[in-house]
Amino acid sequence: MAIAPAGGHPADCRGECSWIFSDLDERGLKELRAMARPVSYDKGELIFQEGEPAFGFYVICTGKVKLAKHSPQGKKQILKLLGPGEMLGEKTMFDREVYTAYAQTLEPTRMNFYQREPFISFLEKHPSVALKIIEKLVREIKAFQDRLIETSYGGSDERLARLLLMMAQVYGTPEERGIYVGVDLSRSELAEMAGISTETAIRTLSSFKERGYVDLDGPKIYLRDRESLSKIAEPFEIRLKESLI
Repeated sequence: MAIAPAGGHPADCRGECSWIFSDLDERGLKELRAMARPVSYDKGELIFQEGEPAFGFYVICTGKVKLAKHSPQGKKQILKLLGPGEMLGEKTMFDREVYTAYAQTLEPTRMNFYQREPFISFLEKHPSVALKIIEKLVREIKAFQDRLIETSYGGSDERLARLLLMMAQVYGTPEERGIYVGVDLSRSELAEMAGISTETAIRTLSSFKERGYVDLDGPKIYLRDRESLSKIAEPFEIRLKESLI
């Protein structure tokens, strides 16, 4: 991990890339930029671990991060993926407790870190930001409710098809082989996201490929027939991330 001095923002990220800060005036943005401490991580680095004391939160500038949790039996469950403009670790901002999940980069990632106490003082002066954080947390509660229902009632084909479609919607880019879903996950990580076993994820992906719905290149997944995948995925709304798209 590399840390830059406070206020030393990259030219393409001044600290306000999250929609949370969209209503700030120039004075508020100046205060925000002064608090931000840029940090950089290589692919696969841990940002924080479960049980680690939390001293603030992050806003992602570039790159992607997975937020995951271990079960008492040692199994991993990816809770969500986060990309540019999203907040990480903000739930500990008000309770002053430890992180209840761990965060790890999926690719080289740059973020801004905001220390808790200065940011709380900042919120007192800028209540519009506080209201947007509340809005974000409410969206996240709804997103996890949706995923809980999906896990209870959805089949493995439906879950994986729905996940691939959502990844393509949020992070995807059109390429010659199809719509690249935008995130390179291992088969076990994909299974964790969909709430199925690794073996089932491998088998289902192979079936999708045989039917011409997807193309596979190692961890890269390309959607070739989104219409057929949409028919597999029942009309059930889930959110891959809670912020505005």
